[in-house]
Amino acid sequence: MTIDELYGEFFDELVSWCAAMCGDESAAEDMVQEAFARALSRSDTLEKLHPLQSRAWLYTTIKNIYLDRVRHSAFETVAEENAEIADICDDYDMSEIKQLLDALPDIEGMLFKMRYLYGYNSKELGSAFNMPAGTVRYKLSSARRRLKEMLEEGSF
Repeated sequence: MTIDELYGEFFDELVSWCAAMCGDESAAEDMVQEAFARALSRSDTLEKLHPLQSRAWLYTTIKNIYLDRVRHSAFETVAEENAEIADICDDYDMSEIKQLLDALPDIEGMLFKMRYLYGYNSKELGSAFNMPAGTVRYKLSSARRRLKEMLEEGSF
């Protein structure tokens, strides 16, 4: 099958599957379009395959595109958090930062230090503290919120 025929045959199916995976119809269409753009560069190979093999290639490619977007999104979130922490550190000396961190509740302070000073990720911290990674992220968010409040109030 040609790429045009694959597009006509599988586009709606792929968009539906991708939308179910990512929860966003528009993003799903974008990812499917990107997969077909990649397919164009491999059209010689794909046209030699059985249509079901080409379909499987498209599914795998879309899944990989989705995973890349998820990873990129997670990286951006961590980068934004780290930039915010770096800004705080630039404005205060180390003794003030230590006071701030010591003012956090025990578990939040420990998680915060291990995440932002030692580079552990949520999954690693969750394993170490026997809690889900989502709980770790919630506690880190709570710690950031507390630190922001303390900085705004000057109560450290």
